Amino acid sequence: MTANHASPSNDAAAPSALDLARNQRLSLMDLLSVSEALNAAGQQAAAAELYKTWVAFNDSNPTIHLAYFNYAVILNQLGDRAGAVQAFRACLKANPQFAPGHINLGRALEDAGLIGHAVEQWSHYAEVTKNVDAETIGHRHMTLQNMGRVLEGAGKLEEAETALLQAFELRPELPEAGQHWASLRQRQCKWPVLAPSNHIPARKMLDAMSSLTLSCYADDPMFQLAKAHRLSKTLIGARPDLSRFPRRSPKLKSATGQRLRVGYLSSDLRDHAVGFALCEVLELHDKDSLEVFAYYCGNVRGTDSTQERIKAAVHCWRDIHSVDDATAASQIIADEIDILIDVNGYTKDARAKIFAYRPAPVIVSFCGYPGSMGSPFHQYLISDGYMIPPENEIYYSEKVLRIACDQPLDRKRPIAARPSRAELGLPEDAFVYASFNGMQKITENCFARWMTILSETPGSLLWLLTGDEDVNQRLRDLAEKSGVASERLVFAPKAQNPQHIARIGLADLFLDTFPYGAHSTASDAITSGLPVLTMSGKTFAARFCGSIVTAAGVPEMICSSPEDYVARAIGFERDRKSLLEVRESIARQRETSVLRDIPALARRLEELFWQMQGECERGETPVPDLSNLDIYYEAGVEALLENIEFEDEQSYRERYLKKLRQWHDYAPIPYDRRLWQKPDN
Repeated sequence: MTANHASPSNDAAAPSALDLARNQRLSLMDLLSVSEALNAAGQQAAAAELYKTWVAFNDSNPTIHLAYFNYAVILNQLGDRAGAVQAFRACLKANPQFAPGHINLGRALEDAGLIGHAVEQWSHYAEVTKNVDAETIGHRHMTLQNMGRVLEGAGKLEEAETALLQAFELRPELPEAGQHWASLRQRQCKWPVLAPSNHIPARKMLDAMSSLTLSCYADDPMFQLAKAHRLSKTLIGARPDLSRFPRRSPKLKSATGQRLRVGYLSSDLRDHAVGFALCEVLELHDKDSLEVFAYYCGNVRGTDSTQERIKAAVHCWRDIHSVDDATAASQIIADEIDILIDVNGYTKDARAKIFAYRPAPVIVSFCGYPGSMGSPFHQYLISDGYMIPPENEIYYSEKVLRIACDQPLDRKRPIAARPSRAELGLPEDAFVYASFNGMQKITENCFARWMTILSETPGSLLWLLTGDEDVNQRLRDLAEKSGVASERLVFAPKAQNPQHIARIGLADLFLDTFPYGAHSTASDAITSGLPVLTMSGKTFAARFCGSIVTAAGVPEMICSSPEDYVARAIGFERDRKSLLEVRESIARQRETSVLRDIPALARRLEELFWQMQGECERGETPVPDLSNLDIYYEAGVEALLENIEFEDEQSYRERYLKKLRQWHDYAPIPYDRRLWQKPDN
């Protein structure tokens, strides 16, 4: 969140921020941001005055020690050593455990010529912390991490974030706390997501970020691949003992009349977006061609209609939740599975290590994870031609095989009767924009675009899926700061899937998020007849919604840029006849569109399974291409820190090539099939 202030190069910047500070309306993050801008503009005195005012009027703020600390640093820069010493002492009075305060107070005393006092100060802190050994730090880190996990599970997101940040700061080289911390900030719409820290460099924050969190953060497919590769190595750890798992040769089944044994492994074969997507596909598989096994690694369910349908659709259901990875792999080997499908990827409750045992001759990624696995054992990835055009295969370590649309859906899913707008608290005559994506997909730039759209369409509303009430209020406050009345944001409560799909169609236009667009949410919107406006990027997650609207027969709903997205969203509100034509087109093509041709999808999957089997029998199974991914990761970190939200493919590739050339000048990079290709002679 950024305070409402003028440019730091203008002297009017300080008075505006001063007013906010006096009225306790300037957060610590905004204080640091404004002061940093003033300092960078050479206005250290104005920055000092802002800190002085903030600490005077925000004495009950629990983070006041950080403000005192930065105030002291500024005073020291201005040559006010006495003021700096006084501010450092105030910092330590507010937080006696704040190590930088002790260290810098000693330095300030040293600079003032008080060598004895400086040594005394440092000796005091050294004595207080003498019992803090590696074991104590480890225990504290584990305690804070467990606190964060439990608080997150209890829905206490603010408290969880605080505990996880403390754990992350304590051991920044361990990624788990930082991974959850960044994810929590996304879910709370706290921007910037990677909040500046005196203890953790931005590089460490990016290192800790999970692949899914990264998908919501940046449209960078090369870094996404490199991140997945890095995550694969982290999750698997040391190479597992494969002595009890000899590589199994494929059975010769092509053209023999034997059935192919296919296993779907997932924690989401239940009432879940993935379960909804796969349910009818599994029912429609040709049982004369395939024997279908389901390996469920999620939590035990009670009443679950989707899971019951899946159990009835497959030849064999195995619950592997309670067994370890090696035991699960042994069971898959015993079942003589030919094609094993990973329907989790790097998502919640995934069991990535099972695949490291290579329990089937062919391993495929499909449906559950938006991107490449970057692993040495996932040989194929099933997607579609829009999601991964041929020129983008360089961003995937697997061999890409294609179906018509990478979003299966269940045509049998029950849909409740459509309610009225009045029943849901929506005005009958308002133009309603909707975005029912999860809060973690809403970025600062995305929200700013929405506020521009609302500003240009008076009387319109933005209908969002509710988050934590603190998050809802944060978005209302940000809307007000953008000049949009907070009541124009309407939050829909969570609802059962039949009721949820029924209500979506009451909106006029669905606004997609970027860079992580709508997946099953978009197909739900299309199912309800609601037009979806999207903007495609380069990553799997940023192209998914474009694939869905293309499969629904309305590719004209894909925008070419952020500016085009805003202009067209405004244009549809002003020209509602054109929007009605899109809605009518969706309705007209509903039952004939690629999106709903699930029988054809099931047949195509079977063709691909047999293609993979044939390649395996001939010794042609592809080897995952993992070349230079560690170098692409390093180049990607540098690129990501430039914070470019949207750019064309040519500019994107040239930016990477520039960094690779710099790396090559330092240490030669072997050529690969991605961006660093051998020049034509």
